[in-house]
Amino acid sequence: MYTSVARNFWWPHMYKWVRQYVQPCETCQRVKPAPSASAPLMSLPVPADCWRPMSMDFIFKLPADARGHTGILVFVCRLSKMMWLAAVRKSAAAQLFVDNGFRNHSLPEAFVSDRDPRFVSNFWQHLFRLLGTRLDMSTADHPQTDGQTERVNRILEDILRSVCATEPTEWGTLLPQVDFALNNAAHSSTGFTPFYVNGLRHPRTPLTLPPASDLGRGEANAEDPRGLKGLRTSVKRNLLSFIETGEAVRQRVQDAIAAAQDTQKEQSDRQGRKNT
Repeated sequence: MYTSVARNFWWPHMYKWVRQYVQPCETCQRVKPAPSASAPLMSLPVPADCWRPMSMDFIFKLPADARGHTGILVFVCRLSKMMWLAAVRKSAAAQLFVDNGFRNHSLPEAFVSDRDPRFVSNFWQHLFRLLGTRLDMSTADHPQTDGQTERVNRILEDILRSVCATEPTEWGTLLPQVDFALNNAAHSSTGFTPFYVNGLRHPRTPLTLPPASDLGRGEANAEDPRGLKGLRTSVKRNLLSFIETGEAVRQRVQDAIAAAQDTQKEQSDRQGRKNT
């Protein structure tokens, strides 16, 4: 929360103020799960680009919302940590994957998923063969191999329990806002928000909208009435800067993920059952 506020505002002792505001939240304390022992963590390779490898999973057995949805389809970019969430009925999950996964993020090189009947069916195997995509299998519901999506699932469930504490069936209506909030929060592994890693910009929110623009109110330049003079040079300069910034951000994210994986594995193995 602090990083989101500090992006646009500042006042003395702001970090302390935000911490004091968040810590007493009774609902947050109630829904947070207690830590539990786990098997040693097996980290996945650090990806080279956004949305090339994805993690994908489902959350089911939720109370039916107003449209009859009982589950959530979860996509996660393994580099930027950006996620895409969709409320689903069990029978419509595969169609949503085809309609939204490929359309929004192009064809990935590999998926990481749990070993679930939805993915080992003849339909899924045939689909992956046709698209030239590899399905990396992991053990169902175990974060040792697919820790990313399982952590997202736990965080998502905690947030939904918090925001829907009084109206459990309203989770489908609130899912887009939860999706936006998670993608606009700095990720602990990368230090960046998923929005920024994907587009090299932070999203606009109602609090950050500028005053009404004065563009177009000035007089036109008689020598350059369409404002095109120097446009090519400006576009080229901005494009090169965008590319260089993107490459630098991706490299920093890759280094941060690798370091975070080492730390997470060490902590997980120390707290877990320490079996191999």
